[in-house]
Amino acid sequence: MPNAPSTPALIDIDVVRAAALSCTKCRLAAGRTQVVWAAGNLEADLLFIGEAPGFHEDREGEPFVGAAGQLLDKLLGEIGLDRTKAAIVNVIKCRPPSNRDPQEDEIDACRPYLQAQIDHMAPRVIVTLGNFATRFILESSVGITRARGRKYRRGEATVVPTFHPAAALRGGRFGGISPIDAIRQDFRVVRAVLDEPPPQSRHPVEEVVAASEQLDLF
Repeated sequence: MPNAPSTPALIDIDVVRAAALSCTKCRLAAGRTQVVWAAGNLEADLLFIGEAPGFHEDREGEPFVGAAGQLLDKLLGEIGLDRTKAAIVNVIKCRPPSNRDPQEDEIDACRPYLQAQIDHMAPRVIVTLGNFATRFILESSVGITRARGRKYRRGEATVVPTFHPAAALRGGRFGGISPIDAIRQDFRVVRAVLDEPPPQSRHPVEEVVAASEQLDLF
């Protein structure tokens, strides 16, 4: 799997964040209010990956602050967690016009930032919210309706695909189940994985990357 590093590098995530906040690598830079970097705790064992910032996220500079974010917080609370125990990011860091789907070149432009967030965290569990995050992490064209309900491996992380909270707000049924019931089932899987004994070492091979070298990557 090309995106899964065999020797995780301990990078200065603040250097990467600074590069992201001033990024102009794709067309989305021209229309954004601000770059939406992350919410929660980038030192946590649990990482949620969404699609892209929306209107409220673009204004406030934080992922999942609208109705979908409120639902995410509620569902986290049901398994005894909150944003201090997880990080929340998006595949792309700038809002697409009119909340359209991200385009492939935009995803490619943002890829190093998301990869750096994953490498920095070395999370035990990655929850992909919706199609774009699931396809990015699994490197597959499979849709979320088929992907969810199973656990996958990405490097040392367990990947749990589930519906985006916005899908739950829209209602309906996908694959014979309502999105809200599916997310609750998947979150219970997340809780069970986190309750398992942790691995002995999160960074078996440590490589410190100099700040100047990091900036060259972005």
